[in-house]
Amino acid sequence: MDAATKSEASGLHSALRYKFIALVGNEYVRAATAADAVARAQPKLVIEPGTERELAEILRLSNEAGLAVIPRGGGTKLGWGNSPARADLILSTVRMTEIIEHAWADLTVTVEAGCTIQRLQETLGQHGQRLALDPLWPEKATVGGVLSTNDSGALRLRFGALRDLIIGVTIALPDGTLASSGGKVVKNVAGYDLPKLVTGAFGTLGVITRAVFRLHPLPLNSHFFSISTVNAEETQKLVLAVQDSKLAHAFLQSHFSDEKPPASDILFEGTEAGLAAQETQLRVLAAPASVCAASNSSWTARQELWAFSDPASAAIAKISILPTNMARTMKLVAHSAKAQQLRWKALWYATGLGWLRLEGKPGALCAALQALRGELQGQDGSLVAFHRPSKMPAFDAWGTASDALPLMKAVKQQLDPKNTLNAGRFVGGV
Repeated sequence: MDAATKSEASGLHSALRYKFIALVGNEYVRAATAADAVARAQPKLVIEPGTERELAEILRLSNEAGLAVIPRGGGTKLGWGNSPARADLILSTVRMTEIIEHAWADLTVTVEAGCTIQRLQETLGQHGQRLALDPLWPEKATVGGVLSTNDSGALRLRFGALRDLIIGVTIALPDGTLASSGGKVVKNVAGYDLPKLVTGAFGTLGVITRAVFRLHPLPLNSHFFSISTVNAEETQKLVLAVQDSKLAHAFLQSHFSDEKPPASDILFEGTEAGLAAQETQLRVLAAPASVCAASNSSWTARQELWAFSDPASAAIAKISILPTNMARTMKLVAHSAKAQQLRWKALWYATGLGWLRLEGKPGALCAALQALRGELQGQDGSLVAFHRPSKMPAFDAWGTASDALPLMKAVKQQLDPKNTLNAGRFVGGV
């Protein structure tokens, strides 16, 4: 870029800033600081619109000016994915927190993207209802951020993932259009399925401004149990037996590490009589393994996996495999970690999704992740790295793109032709 072009760009940005201030007010437009960096990319401005219309207009102006825009909610998962190819502006939904409509008789809720999951759950709980979802850091994570990263936990075994819970969405497109799809009733299949398209798209197609969810009643009672096993093979047998039984469990997750034998958590919800019957069946099914009451810390097991003391020496990956490959995968993890002298812990869901934490030197972390990814992809599995130390050698977060990549690029081109939103962060550089 020559001096004249730089001068022109500087003037354009200055003029744009005044337009942004005119839209949202001076107090909601500020210079970005080091704390606003996204995966080592430093933006210039942070803007906090208060309405969908303001957000859409800011996005339109940015798109026309060729700025790179990064949507941000609670900021809990901004490090996920690859580093942005460009970063000029953070578009924050922190002021868009309204719970627009709770149609409790219809078991639906309409909520703005900046509302935290915890606040939403507290409001729904006043009517004996919930969004059957257990994402990371619910006190900070927002509706829009959780949707964009498709973050769900062990409850997806019983209630499905976010794509099963969302029934409507409104997004701001880079050209300033506010596009809506879906509805306010649970059975709605007409039209383009925008809700499922933007769930897990990492904000690359549009900025989510509001969402409509289907709800479930709060359980009358709930009981947690922990089942200790000798090794990964016994754990897999137990998990498959529980899944093949008539037990009505809400979630089933297993803990593995290099420090102690594995154990599994199971959650039952319902009446006291029903829970007693479930417990009796579980003890018979699990025998001779030890079954004992577990604490509510089972809810935060995945969050505790992220509670490492030194971010510079830890990596976190999400792994997807067939449930029947659980024991084999744990052996692969243990072998790769030992070969690179790494410490490790893992949390596995009965659905075949798991979370792995490796700790050690950056180079050894990279080697272990590469080895594991190669093995898993050969078994129709996958490994996505959601946290990598800054000094770790280059390692793509997503791995080899599937044959769906051409379609993903075509959708990106249709909705965001200038590559304005989260450029380069998603699979295949989308």
